[in-house]
Amino acid sequence: MSSPSPPSEPLDEAPQGDPWHAVGYLTAGVCFYGLIGWALDRWLGTSFLVAIGILVGAGLGLYLTWVRFRPRRVEESSQDGESS
Repeated sequence: MSSPSPPSEPLDEAPQGDPWHAVGYLTAGVCFYGLIGWALDRWLGTSFLVAIGILVGAGLGLYLTWVRFRPRRVEESSQDGESS
C-alpha cells in the first residue's frame, strides 16, 4: 500500500476586492491603449494600430483582473497583510 499524499495547501476563496475593479481594469485598458493606438495611427498615417491597441488593452485588462482576483493560497493571504 502506498502512503497517502500530503494534502495540498487550501485556497483562500474569500473575495479579494470589489468586482467593479475588474470592470475598471478592462475599460481603462481598452480606452488607454486604444487612445495610444489612435494617436499612433494619426501620427504614422496608418489605420490598424487602434485595433491593435484595443486588443492589447483588453488583454492587459484581463491579465490584471486575473492577478487581482485569482484564488490565493492561505499562506500568501496571511503574508500580504504583514508586509508594510
